[in-house]
Amino acid sequence: MARLLLSPVGDALVDVLGPKERAAHAARMAALDGALDERLGVVRDGWGAEYADRVREKGKRTTWERIDRLVDPGSEVFPFGSLVNWGRSFEGSRRQAPGAGVVTALGQVGGRWVVVIANDNTVASGAWWPLSPEKIERAQQVGLRLRLPVVYLVDCSGLFLPEQSRSFAGARGAGHIFKYNAKLAAAGVPQVAAVFGDCIAGGGYMPIISDRVIMTESAYMVIAGAALIRGAKSQKLTSLDIGGPEVHVHQSRCADVRVPDDDAAIALIREEVERLPTSGAAFYRHGAHAAPPRFPASDLSAIFPPEFRESYDVGQVLARLVDDSLFHEVLPGVGREMVTGVARVNGLWMGFVANRQGIVDEPGIGKRPGGALYREGIAKISAFSRACNDDGIPIVWLQDISGFDIGVEAERLGLLGYGSNLIYSNSTNEVPMFAVLLRKASGAGYYAMNGLPYDPVLQLSTPLTRLSVMEGRTLAIATYNSKLDDDFEIATSDPDERLRIEKGMADVAARIEADMDPIASAARMDTDEVVPVARLRRWLEVLAECSWQATGHRRTKNPRIWSLHDLEVLCGER
Repeated sequence: MARLLLSPVGDALVDVLGPKERAAHAARMAALDGALDERLGVVRDGWGAEYADRVREKGKRTTWERIDRLVDPGSEVFPFGSLVNWGRSFEGSRRQAPGAGVVTALGQVGGRWVVVIANDNTVASGAWWPLSPEKIERAQQVGLRLRLPVVYLVDCSGLFLPEQSRSFAGARGAGHIFKYNAKLAAAGVPQVAAVFGDCIAGGGYMPIISDRVIMTESAYMVIAGAALIRGAKSQKLTSLDIGGPEVHVHQSRCADVRVPDDDAAIALIREEVERLPTSGAAFYRHGAHAAPPRFPASDLSAIFPPEFRESYDVGQVLARLVDDSLFHEVLPGVGREMVTGVARVNGLWMGFVANRQGIVDEPGIGKRPGGALYREGIAKISAFSRACNDDGIPIVWLQDISGFDIGVEAERLGLLGYGSNLIYSNSTNEVPMFAVLLRKASGAGYYAMNGLPYDPVLQLSTPLTRLSVMEGRTLAIATYNSKLDDDFEIATSDPDERLRIEKGMADVAARIEADMDPIASAARMDTDEVVPVARLRRWLEVLAECSWQATGHRRTKNPRIWSLHDLEVLCGER
């Protein structure tokens, strides 16, 4: 009977780096983490204490107060999409829209992981801004892909009308939220909605398809508020009169229950979620127990060099992400620029694909730079991806990639074809897959390693991430190629022209470097969340639990009959 053998990976930090290197790396990471924390704090504060006080004066809780009461006591909330719209200004508003005016997060309710979607009622009364719909839809996708219950905390004044053209229409405009409501319902994913206040126009449609709709006494759901209804003013009607709980709980039946206040609504949501099946994670541990890595995840702040051109041992990274720092490498003798294997995270099986850095010795070929994709590595990760999908093993893609091998030999060997094979595998897999951009995420290599265009359930970046087609300096050279000689030096004897070209190249490089910043990527929704490297283990624990919570909706084999065993035997690896 085939069985899986896990082997120790990694070393103590003192055996990996000298004291000066450790201090320098950690100091650089601390500065990046501090800048990230500052931005996340601004987002969490919404429009600040003044607006939070206005919410409380109405007898309501702020959005984060609701979330803190919703999740299990002492548990942690894991927001994603936090930096959407960061630094972006909008016509008609003196203020920006932190987090696009909505909180999306993973949290535990009654021991079950749920997706929380909550309007931030301190930001323009929970209005939808440009990218608010896309952010809500992204959270609904996570619920659909993982079959996690979705909880809506609705307090929405509708579209921010001065910018309606950028959020109303289009393939992913606000109306697409309601389509995801329907898709979740069709898939049998539980949806529970509580309406706490304004719920106007599109906001009124969002809760209706949910399995449970709860309204507080201060809540209303209307297609059009009193201000738009002819005669409302003369009849002294309010939006509460038109679509409050008296109407929708007792007359239209568009809602199920009315409760006095926010706290009662939150308590009822918890009761409803606790009626759902418990997590299947304990069953899928197959008798194993969750265990921390032997080496602390906090070491990761020192392991990554501050200069992205410097290499590191990806085995040391894995050793700080997986249980007991035990890892089973699959097909280690081929495509050595890539690491593929399985390990437990929080006691649950996860597959890993990672880029090996530095100079790699490929059997039968010789030495070549890591951090790129060659024919053997592409074939290896494609086969591994398909095997994990067949066996039901969630996959984590740890990216630090500069792209594909290029040149005459690469084309002769058919890298385009092998790359297409990998793209097909990742495009058709049904198993949960997650992308983690450790540092470089460049060119088509970013696509091949299951980047966001290939629909990972979530894509995490770190403060070190550089997401782009190519580096700023390289792109500047490509832009001004006709002005350069064969050594990429400026080919002119005119000093004025030289200055113009130098400035132009510097401007291009600087603009690209700014675009590559992970905060900028997150603001554009090119990545889901920016996470300190020391927090990656904790995030993987959550993603593992979420991947294995739901039962009966995808193929999951017990480890004795994994096709991975057959793959290794046929390739002569075991």
